[in-house]
Amino acid sequence: MTTSVPASRRSRAVSGRARTRLTAVGAVVVTLCAGLGLRIVATGSLAKYGGDALYTLLVFALVVAAVPRVAARRAAAGALAVSWAVEFLQLTGVPAELSRHSVFARLVLGSTFNPPDLFWYAVGAAAGWLGHVAAGRLWARPGRRSGVGRV
Repeated sequence: MTTSVPASRRSRAVSGRARTRLTAVGAVVVTLCAGLGLRIVATGSLAKYGGDALYTLLVFALVVAAVPRVAARRAAAGALAVSWAVEFLQLTGVPAELSRHSVFARLVLGSTFNPPDLFWYAVGAAAGWLGHVAAGRLWARPGRRSGVGRV
């Protein structure tokens, strides 16, 4: 026996997913601007490790944009896994070679393995998780329902 979901509930769910996706796409744009801006105005450790955290935050936002109903902890775990995979890929030398030929590859893949980067990727994943949960609580105020912010 199947039950149908009332049309009004379906439309709220769709609008919740659309709102989540739109918010995530906005976060992608803001994070890209922040990361590129950081590279322009900062140097040293702030630019390096801030960029690492923003990199994972960007991956987090891309995951949420692609899968708006994803739980925050899963999006954070996925973003962290991707970031760590890219960092460990740098041990092979492939990203370094690609980075020599492309600015885009240098921005996405980096070139040199650096163990402290692993910690800063975790900081970015945690920031994404906290932001996602906070957004969900904001949207889940009385009278609102949303898939955003599921832990």
